[in-house]
Amino acid sequence: MEIQDYLRILQSRWKIIAITTVVAILGALGASLLTTPIYEASTRLFVSTSAGSSVNEVYQGNLFSQQRVTSYTKLLTGETLAQRTIDKLDLGGTAAALASQVKASSAPDTVLIDVKVQDPSPERARDIANALSDEFVVMARELETPEKGGAPAARVVVEQQAQTPSTPVSPKTLRNLALGAAVGLLLGIAFAVLRDRLDNTVKDRRTVEELAGSALIGTIPFDKERQTQQAINFAEGNSSSAEAYRELRTNLQFLEVDNPPRVIVVTSSLPTEGKTTTAINIALVLAEGGQNVCLVEGDLRKPRVSKYLGVVGSVGLSSVLAGKADLDAVLQPTQYSGLTVLASGPIPPNPSELLGTETARQVLADLRGRFDYVIVDASPLLPVTDATVLTAMSDGALVIARHAETKRDQLSRAVGNLHSVGATILGTIITMTPSRGRGVYEYKYYYETDKSLPQMQQAAPAQQQAPQQPVPQQQAQYVREEYPQQPYGGDPQEAPAYQGAPAYQGAYHGDQGQQWYSGPDHYGNEQQSGAPVPPTPRRTRRYRDDQEPWSETDAPRDHTQ
Repeated sequence: MEIQDYLRILQSRWKIIAITTVVAILGALGASLLTTPIYEASTRLFVSTSAGSSVNEVYQGNLFSQQRVTSYTKLLTGETLAQRTIDKLDLGGTAAALASQVKASSAPDTVLIDVKVQDPSPERARDIANALSDEFVVMARELETPEKGGAPAARVVVEQQAQTPSTPVSPKTLRNLALGAAVGLLLGIAFAVLRDRLDNTVKDRRTVEELAGSALIGTIPFDKERQTQQAINFAEGNSSSAEAYRELRTNLQFLEVDNPPRVIVVTSSLPTEGKTTTAINIALVLAEGGQNVCLVEGDLRKPRVSKYLGVVGSVGLSSVLAGKADLDAVLQPTQYSGLTVLASGPIPPNPSELLGTETARQVLADLRGRFDYVIVDASPLLPVTDATVLTAMSDGALVIARHAETKRDQLSRAVGNLHSVGATILGTIITMTPSRGRGVYEYKYYYETDKSLPQMQQAAPAQQQAPQQPVPQQQAQYVREEYPQQPYGGDPQEAPAYQGAPAYQGAYHGDQGQQWYSGPDHYGNEQQSGAPVPPTPRRTRRYRDDQEPWSETDAPRDHTQ
C-alpha cells in the first residue's frame, strides 16, 4: 500500500477512528472517576557523621555519610521499621502492606533522604510519614551505637516534617485522558486499516471495472429525495443527481458511435440497489434530450415502475405475452414528454418462461422499430434468471452496483450469469455514492447562470413524434356502430362521436365467457379489468349534418377515427 492508500483509508474510515478515540477517552475518564484518590505525604532526613579536626577527616566523614544513605533507604522500606510504626500508631494491617506504601530515595552525592508515604487518607499519610521518620531516627541510633557504648558513628535528623496533602497524586485525570486519546487514535487507525482490508464491497471505479470487465459509465450520488420521489424533474433545476444522469446519458450515447444500443436492460445483482430508480431516470433524461423513449416494466415479480410513475399496472407486458392484449392497447403515455410506459401487467406464475418466448423477442423488436430507445427495468440477476433472458434479446445490459453495499463476489457472479448466455454488458453504474465529504465521486461543482444577462424563455425540446394517423374532422353528432351477431346480442348502439377518440380500447381474446383485458381509455381513465367489452366493430356508419346516410358501398372506416 502507498501513502495515498492510507490517506484514502483515513479519509473514508474517519468515523471508525473517531469512535475508537472517543471510546478510549471515555474509558480513561471512567477509570479515573472510579479509582480511589491516593494522597502522598513526604519527609526529609539528614545523615551526618562526627566532624573531624582536619580536612581529610571531614572528607572521609562525608564519604561515610553517603555510603550510609544507600543503606538507610533500604531500611526505610523494610518491614521492621513498618512494624514499629504500626505499633506506635496502633494501625491495623500488616507490616508488608505498610512497607509497600513507603518510598525512600536520595539524590547522588548527597546525604539527604526523601521519604514518601501514600494512603487514601491525607491525614493518615501525614501521620505515618512523621511516625516512620521518628522511628527511623531511633532505629539508626541503635544500629550505629557501639556495643560497648560510646558515640554513634552516624546520626540521622528529621530535616522536614510531613504536611497534610491537599491534592491527590493518583489518579492523574488529565494525563489519563491524554493517554487514552493517544491510544484510541492508534487503535482507531489500526481498526480502519483492518476494516478496509476485510471490506469486500465495491466503492471505486477500478474495482467495478475489473469485476465487470466493462467501463464505468456513471456514478449516481445519494439523494434523500429519491426515497419519496423516484422520478427526477429534469426541467426544474440542476441538482447533483440530475447532472449525474445527464453525464450518464452522454456516456451512453457514445458507447458505440456507429451502432449505438437502443434496447437496454437495466439490472443489478440483488434488490435494493437502485435499479428501478436508475431505469426511470435514464428514460427521463433520454426523453429530455429529445428522444422518443419507451420504459418497459420487465420485472414481472416485483414491478415498481407503474407505481412510481402513476400509470396503470394491471395490464401490460404479461398481457401481451399471454396473447390477451395487443401492444398498441397497453402502451401508456405519461406526464413526461417523450416517455411511454409498458407496464408489467398481471403477475404471471412463470415469468422466466414467459419472457423467454419468441413473442417477447418480437415485442422488443416491435418496440425497437417504434422508439429511439427502449429501457427495460429487469429483475435482479442473482435471485432469478429473468434479466439474463431479457438481456440475451436486447442490445446489452447496464449493471447496477450500490456503493459500499454490493459485494465483490455478488457483482462477479451477476456478471458471470450474463456472460454465460453470451449477453453484452454495456457498462456499469455505481449508485448511492456519498454526497458529502471529499469522496472519490464528488458532484459539488457549480457553474451558475449569470442572472444579470437577458434570459431566454424556457422552451420544450423538440420531440421526435411517432407517426400518427390523420384524424378526420367531426362531421356528425352520433355514430351508429353495427356489430356482427354474437351469442350475447349485437344490437346497434349509439354513442357520442369524439374527434380522434377510439370507440373502445383493449384486446379481446377467446370465445364467449372469457374476460377482456383493457387498458386506459383515450382520456387516461382506467377501465375496469375483467368487464365484458363489445368486440371491435366491423363497419361504422356516419351520418352527415343533412341527415343523409352514407351509401352502403362506402368502405368501412377504422373505429378509432
